[in-house]
Amino acid sequence: MHSSPWQKSSYSANHDNCVEVRTADGLVELRESNDGEVIVRTTPLKFAKFLQGVKAGEFDHLADFTS
Repeated sequence: MHSSPWQKSSYSANHDNCVEVRTADGLVELRESNDGEVIVRTTPLKFAKFLQGVKAGEFDHLADFTS
C-alpha cells in the first residue's frame, strides 16, 4: 500500500485534537488524531466537493469556534 504521511491543519497547532488527512492507493483518508483506528476513505473528487462546501461555509453551523 502506497500512502502519504498524515497531515493536519496548521490551526491545530501541536494538539492531538484534530482531523488528519492523507492519500493512500488513490483515495483520500481521514481520521481523528486521538482515535487513529477509525479511518474514513473517499475519492479525491468527493473530498474536493466536500472542501468546496467547507470553504463556502456550508458546515459552519456544526462547528464550535470557541475552542
